[in-house]
Amino acid sequence: MSVEFDDGEASAPIWATFADLMSVLLGAFVLVLVGAIAIQAQLASRLDEEVRRREQEEQQRRTLEQVLAVPLAEGRVTLVDGRIGIGGNVLFALNSDQLQPEGGELLRSLAGPLAGYLAAREQILMVSGFTDDRPVLGSNRQFADNWELSAQRALTVTRSLIEAGVPADAVFAAAFGAQQPVSTNDDEAGRAKNRRVEIAPIPRPQRTQAAQATPPAQKQADGG
Repeated sequence: MSVEFDDGEASAPIWATFADLMSVLLGAFVLVLVGAIAIQAQLASRLDEEVRRREQEEQQRRTLEQVLAVPLAEGRVTLVDGRIGIGGNVLFALNSDQLQPEGGELLRSLAGPLAGYLAAREQILMVSGFTDDRPVLGSNRQFADNWELSAQRALTVTRSLIEAGVPADAVFAAAFGAQQPVSTNDDEAGRAKNRRVEIAPIPRPQRTQAAQATPPAQKQADGG
């Protein structure tokens, strides 16, 4: 007696298993594709942000070059990476925080253009003081170290800019002492380059909602 098998019934489980496998593979492919698209979108967004940042930096550089055209042409200031540099020997005598006449005149000539530059932007000025690595000298020992000397010099420049018309809420002082030299400290020429003040526009910090809501009279009453 012969037994006959139904090929359709035997092959049905195989095709069902194959269909399940294809569904799993298709789902995995879709997940990989979605992940790749998401990564590509993130990379494109980061690239756009970097392009915008560089365009803004280039625009800022061109604007500063226009604003500072005269002192730049005269060699009284430098402009590197958006930072306005002024040689310490132009502003101050050695180990002093008192402005020299030439330095005061230069700052007064910069105040107007810088105030106009800030008026159209959400930026403020960071005035940074730097020294060489030689210990502070002088009979009166007015400054404890180069940190204090650089701080006082930055404050002197900041106050001079404010007196000459830069808004007081648009400028602040910072001290770096002998840190971050731009040249060697092994000879006088290099040390002279390191004794400097830099003025750099930076984004204005965003005020908190609480600070914005506090009335001016209340701020004054609180002191500070």
